[in-house]
Amino acid sequence: MQPGEDPMVKYFIAVLYADDVALERALAGCEAAFGDIDFQSEPFPFQVTDYYEKEMGKNLNRLFVSFEELASAGNLAIYKDATNTVEDKLARNGNRTVNLDIGYLDFDKVVLASAKPNWQKIYLRDGFFADLTLHYSKGEWHPFEWSFPDFKQPTYYSVFHEIRNRFKRQTKSTG
Repeated sequence: MQPGEDPMVKYFIAVLYADDVALERALAGCEAAFGDIDFQSEPFPFQVTDYYEKEMGKNLNRLFVSFEELASAGNLAIYKDATNTVEDKLARNGNRTVNLDIGYLDFDKVVLASAKPNWQKIYLRDGFFADLTLHYSKGEWHPFEWSFPDFKQPTYYSVFHEIRNRFKRQTKSTG
């Protein structure tokens, strides 16, 4: 059997930040790389770990954006490299001012890009992995045992419902 066409998915970025100016610059850089943002969530206080505080400061927030154009799921490693470039351009004294976790969703799942290997992650290319983070079943998002702690909490699920609904509308209009 021959493989089919690349599946088209809805890309999003989970942005971690403390500084609003850095956020705006990061979003501008992401739009330059991926096209227009079609959804931006309200910020959520990021309180599940202090892992990023030394590098990025206190009072961190998590915000989600998704992009208007659907794109190939096969672009995940390329897109992760692009977000790393945006992070690097905005760094101060070697420290990131934003953390840009790019991923995608389709009807059934949320997949994040990662540069860190682990047993559940699938190698893509250029040192990047795909990390299956959530799955959708019976109208709800469900985490896996390995999902990041903040993604295990239902706090973000309304955001993923909204992005998934946008994806559904887009695939109906193109298919």
